[in-house]
Amino acid sequence: MQSVQTIKKASLITAIKTPYTMSGDIDLKAYDKLVEAQIAAGVEGIVVGGTTGEGQLMHWEEHLMLIAHSASKFGDKILIIGNTGSNNTREAIKATEYGFASGMHAALQINPYYGRTSTAGVQAHFNRVLDIGPAFIYNVPGRTGQDLVPEIIESLAKHKHFIGVKECAGNERIAYYESRGIACWSGNDDEAHDSRHIHQSHGVISVTSNLVPGLMRRLMDRQDAALNESLQPLMNWLFCEPNPIAINSALIMTGAVAPVFRLPYVPLSEQQQQQGLALINSLAEKEVIGGKATLIDKTLLKLV
Repeated sequence: MQSVQTIKKASLITAIKTPYTMSGDIDLKAYDKLVEAQIAAGVEGIVVGGTTGEGQLMHWEEHLMLIAHSASKFGDKILIIGNTGSNNTREAIKATEYGFASGMHAALQINPYYGRTSTAGVQAHFNRVLDIGPAFIYNVPGRTGQDLVPEIIESLAKHKHFIGVKECAGNERIAYYESRGIACWSGNDDEAHDSRHIHQSHGVISVTSNLVPGLMRRLMDRQDAALNESLQPLMNWLFCEPNPIAINSALIMTGAVAPVFRLPYVPLSEQQQQQGLALINSLAEKEVIGGKATLIDKTLLKLV
């Protein structure tokens, strides 16, 4: 198990996409190519089965298999962060124990969503899973309906297995935590450059790096306002519908993955695809996973 301090050195972590075969199963061959491309671009970690990786659409056997596969094949080359969180504490414990037993380096843990609990309940939930091993705490109020306020995070930060926060509440919150020695990774790609270079975040856990990992690597390594500004339209397009709809569409458009969506996700409209086509193809082809983009062929598309 890697130390918390070692894990904190990762500045660019990709919330990796899970590709599917035409029958709707996880496509490990395509997945391995995606991860290999991330490693080649200098990405330091991947979140396996996160929101972008559609862990919410997997049964636990699939989810934990993918974490185990990732750790076995790539654990010596890149940080493996298993999304083993749940709104059910017992399920989160079970998945997290299995993930660490399978070789993952860290967990991503979320506060109970939908069936929300009290502040005391949130703290008890996180302390229970932190006892198992190193973990990032994920604050995304737009999905959980409950903000993890500083009162909660500052308490959890005392735990020996607390790595830091994937924070979606903005750079002011990130700057506050970092000034108090609490590590933060931006959860918003469009804010990540300024978060890193102006507000002193540790880095980003990114969706955009699925498509352009090398460019995101540059944004994390040095302050480059011009590059950041040039990528804003692409980042905004990648969130024109709830994630992961646009990144799924983009990677199908570039040919990086098969044209398969697991419902309830469906592709972007043709008009939205046209917008993305122009943005993707304005970039150097070598920077884009899969290369040149084309519209999704509706005759090949499968919804499973």
